[in-house]
Amino acid sequence: MPAATTAPLITAARTSGRGIAAFNVITLEHAEAIATAAEQTELPVILQLSQNAVAFHGGRVEPVLAAAAAVARGAAVPVALHLDHVEDEELLRAGVAAGISSVMFDASKLPYEENVKATARIADWAHARGVWVEAELGAVGGKDGAHDPDVRTDPAEAAAFTAATGVDALAVAVGSSHAMTERTARLDLGLIARLRTAVPTPLVLHGSSGVPDEELRRAVIAGMVKVNIGTALNIAYTNAVRDHLTAHPATVDPRRYLRPAREAMTATAAHLLRVVAG
Repeated sequence: MPAATTAPLITAARTSGRGIAAFNVITLEHAEAIATAAEQTELPVILQLSQNAVAFHGGRVEPVLAAAAAVARGAAVPVALHLDHVEDEELLRAGVAAGISSVMFDASKLPYEENVKATARIADWAHARGVWVEAELGAVGGKDGAHDPDVRTDPAEAAAFTAATGVDALAVAVGSSHAMTERTARLDLGLIARLRTAVPTPLVLHGSSGVPDEELRRAVIAGMVKVNIGTALNIAYTNAVRDHLTAHPATVDPRRYLRPAREAMTATAAHLLRVVAG
């Protein structure tokens, strides 16, 4: 069947009070594992390609997106395609031309007024082409753990931002951080609830790999809808490869270690799909 589109999946999750997981794809094995996990759990899912992942593939979005799209079309459950953390407008245009249904345009590093101006322009352009747009406000942070409370998203500013830009969803800074390898983040659940009240659009949690299961469940109850996950799959992938090569150091056929890596990612994705869906 054709790949699903992001907008109705987000709407359905929000209406039902559930979350929907969005997993980052780097290799074909990632996409296959995520789709298999979605089939096992009978839950919809979003496959995300970040600007960094596209750069890894030589800066060309078409080949890796075509592979992810083929996986999505072959799945027995709804699987949508999304571009994540896009700053390069050329990449955005290429992704739309190649068939993505949604994009996270990231101008969050810019001063507030410049973020508004750039995001509003991109939202107008994308909406004219039927593409759902996510943006970010606040500082979710990089690879150094949960960020300082002083850079978390302000509800009043978030309401003004969504009104000024016309975006369809907003990624907010509430205590998580990208690329965490330990699940120790503590979210500001009260802030999430205030943001849900202030902002008319669905809320998105980035950096979810560092958030414990019960904290993720509470975040969805408080108001999060789209929950982004990347590093958790990479940990499963890398540990499985490392374990296989440690036990079988003479291995040269990559299928020998990519199969357990894919299976490990499937198990991790299935677990997190259930956690996020509640």
